[in-house]
Amino acid sequence: MQSWFAEHPVIAYIVIFVLLTYVYNQVFRVNQKLPIGKEIVLYLMMAAGSGMLLIFQHDKLPIIQCLLVAVGLMLLVRVRYLVEARQKRKAAAAAKRQ
Repeated sequence: MQSWFAEHPVIAYIVIFVLLTYVYNQVFRVNQKLPIGKEIVLYLMMAAGSGMLLIFQHDKLPIIQCLLVAVGLMLLVRVRYLVEARQKRKAAAAAKRQ
């Protein structure tokens, strides 16, 4: 996989940017919306950071694989929260019946 991304740097850059944006939006974003100017600056900085991470990826560091692991762990936590919420609803409904 590493060599394929080295041969296709544009695709690697897009994948890095998309994964980085997802991680930012799920972990670091505050509940309030930022003004449009700050939002533009933020995404430009993430685009520049993605370029830097692309250089590291090209130098044989597993940047994309690490971002995929981070996204996978975030999805796992989200599923866990959904299961816990469902169990709490069932317990509340059972307690309400009695």
